[in-house]
Amino acid sequence: MAFSNRNRQEESIADINITPFVDVVLVLLIIFMITAGVVEFGLEIDVPRTREVASTSEDYDFVNITSDGQLYLNTEPISVYDIAPRIKERQGEKGPGVYVRAHKETPWEVVAQVVAECGAGKVVVNMVTKPLERNPRRKR
Repeated sequence: MAFSNRNRQEESIADINITPFVDVVLVLLIIFMITAGVVEFGLEIDVPRTREVASTSEDYDFVNITSDGQLYLNTEPISVYDIAPRIKERQGEKGPGVYVRAHKETPWEVVAQVVAECGAGKVVVNMVTKPLERNPRRKR
């Protein structure tokens, strides 16, 4: 009889308790959901640093220029000659504008050509830069 009692105890121990596993998975899912909204996706453009300027609240598209001179309208590749017509098509004829965000190692000729084509197409050009980090203890 002692033998059968021992078997019943071992059988109850053999059941796997998955509650702690489900708890851990749910916590990891919540952490993933929170951090997924914080991560930025898009092109990596390292813009030059300048003095801080007044911010604008215009809702324009971005022309991104990579360090090797490739052009993107927001995230889709585009030719320099198609920028102004596409901007006018997307924003209409009244006051179309664009933000130009160029990598700091982009050849100047590419940036100048984009600005010239936008100017010829009557598209307002705004350059995107990062503000310089200033040392508050240092007086200018």
